[in-house]
Amino acid sequence: MTKEVVEGKQPVGEEKQDRFFAEFPYPTYEEWRAESEKALKGANWEKTLLTKTYEDIQLQPMYRMEDIEGITHCDSAPGSYPFVRGTSPTGYLTKPWEICQECDEPLASAFHDVVLHELNKGGTAVNMVVDKASKLGIDVDKSDAAFVGKGLSVSTLEDIQQALSGINLEKTPLFLSAGPSSVQLSSLIIAFMKANGQDLHKFTGCIGADPLAYLSVEGELPIALTQLYDEMSATVAWVAENGLNLKPILVQGQPYHDSGASAIQELAYVLATGVEYLRNLADRGIAIDTAAKQMYFSFSVGTNFFMEIAKIRAARMLWAQIVEAFGGSEDAQKMHIHARTSAFTKSVYDPYVNMLRTTTEAFSAVVGGVDSLHVGYFDEAIRPADTFSHRISRNNQIMLQRECNLLQPVDPAGGSWYVEKLTNTVAQKAWDLFQETEAAGGITKALEQNVPQQKIKAVAKNRADGLTKRKDVILGTNMYPNLIEKPLDVQPFDYQAFMQQRSKDLASYREDIDEVECLTQLSGLKDKSKTASHTGSAIIDAAIQSVLSGATVGELTAALRQGASASLVVPPLDIHRADREYCQLRKNPESYVARTGKNLDIFLANMGKIPQHKARADFVTGFLEVGAFKILKNDGFLTVEEAAQAAIESGASVAVICSTDATYPELVPPLAKLIKEAKPEMTLFLAGLPPEDLQKVYKEAGVDDFIHVRANCYQMLSKLQKERGIQ
Repeated sequence: MTKEVVEGKQPVGEEKQDRFFAEFPYPTYEEWRAESEKALKGANWEKTLLTKTYEDIQLQPMYRMEDIEGITHCDSAPGSYPFVRGTSPTGYLTKPWEICQECDEPLASAFHDVVLHELNKGGTAVNMVVDKASKLGIDVDKSDAAFVGKGLSVSTLEDIQQALSGINLEKTPLFLSAGPSSVQLSSLIIAFMKANGQDLHKFTGCIGADPLAYLSVEGELPIALTQLYDEMSATVAWVAENGLNLKPILVQGQPYHDSGASAIQELAYVLATGVEYLRNLADRGIAIDTAAKQMYFSFSVGTNFFMEIAKIRAARMLWAQIVEAFGGSEDAQKMHIHARTSAFTKSVYDPYVNMLRTTTEAFSAVVGGVDSLHVGYFDEAIRPADTFSHRISRNNQIMLQRECNLLQPVDPAGGSWYVEKLTNTVAQKAWDLFQETEAAGGITKALEQNVPQQKIKAVAKNRADGLTKRKDVILGTNMYPNLIEKPLDVQPFDYQAFMQQRSKDLASYREDIDEVECLTQLSGLKDKSKTASHTGSAIIDAAIQSVLSGATVGELTAALRQGASASLVVPPLDIHRADREYCQLRKNPESYVARTGKNLDIFLANMGKIPQHKARADFVTGFLEVGAFKILKNDGFLTVEEAAQAAIESGASVAVICSTDATYPELVPPLAKLIKEAKPEMTLFLAGLPPEDLQKVYKEAGVDDFIHVRANCYQMLSKLQKERGIQ
């Protein structure tokens, strides 16, 4: 359809085209704008209808065909360069996205039961979450207790046998974030398949090393980054030489997203990380096609529905252009994407609302065209997932596939003027930040210089400010809190006892192996790690043989890293949830009540009959309940004397006058004076924001502050808690 037809104009030299309701002309943008301004009844058009995002993108109230003029990717087909519309021409019709739910059960036997249940009930991939000790290649009996049990504890081939018993990895993809190196965990998984007679060439999935993600979260690496790149290149070379479909490199956006980053920042730093890996692998003799094909990317998906769709689509487009610039083939230009719904957006209070958040986030991921997806558990901010939360999250994905039929059409967002324009804008802004990072020496140098951390911190502060003023809403937390909700049960887990039992199991395991054979194989691994070239895939063969002979992950690590040099240290990212401040605001009164047996009572001095005060009384109640205070309500008072007496006799130390702007000049001064004269220590608020001249009058009468829609909710309630000894 041409621009002229869209605007209701007759194309020059063309016959009038048939269309529905041809007797009515298409309105022009100017006509729509004029009508929308009338509907606003004097309100500022730009302030009311234009939306500024945390990506510094101005969203328009309506998009038109001319908005996508010059955007070349709109002419591409699904499955073709630059892959903005997906990497397959048939989308999900021939290969649905993998239902890839995380399992972080610490004990291998419990992990096995949960994963087997997931697969039997609709899951299509294993998503193995291991603890920190396992990621670092430290045996449980040599580890810090804080590193053990928050995820599957893996030290031996026997642990993997227990965890994956009965699971055929020829048919079931495996996704595993392996930490700074994937050598140890890859060797365990490959050894498991060999020991069980499974064909490695049918194995698909990702056992991914991502040293820079680990560095950004923890602030330091276990060994020098150059050695980790050596191990990465050895794994990549081994996979390529054996013709496997395994992807041993994982590039994660979660650390940036979970620190409060914008979609632009997450995307740009992920791209910069991918480029850093390509360069370091190239320095070690790995061809661009080999390296790029062995990468898997992982993004978090937040609640800004269209922004997240645009981020995923832009990611594929930009990565294709990057790999093309490196000389990679068209097949190597395809970005493979895993997504998880955001941990940053999940709340501790009113946690069942998290089910709604994960649904819209999962929808964004699917419309964006991810290859695999984890839908977060509604209670993940509070406790380990139980059977119920596993079922809800898994069924969320099954419902999207089977009931909502989101397997078709291919690229449902394609052609939307809004989505295509937003995709292009996100791509341009992410590219600018990516180039800025590259100009500074790359993502590693940038992390050392604290640049991404500070940029993300600034956006996170803006997000927090939006929440404190309730411009942004976390339902059930900073808006509409449910003060009678029952907390979810949290079963205590004895990590110390778990570690002791695991150490005993490991000691028993060592007693049963052929120690001489194990030491022989480990000696061979040591020799190869000393003499092999950077791309020495023989290291991986030696590591697998060591595992088959009984070696533990800790013994593999010791053999691989003899005389390891000092590691890199950077300021870590501030990983947190969006509800962090408000969550603490709610917890303070709970602790106070548990300690003292009483809460802070706040009296509503409602003036007049119910219709006169109800709107503001309801607003004030919702505002103050965010701080978990006890609100003393009533049906209103007809005189200021009655209201003052009731406020004083209530025993409350805080009161709020609620009525209308029209009645305030008559009611507020005498009422405030009566309350303050009788009880000068009482904090007195007024519901609403009067003109400045009246504010001065009311404050002189005794009003301390004003509660209104533009007030900083968090600051006011936090101050009140401090003044009353609740914090």
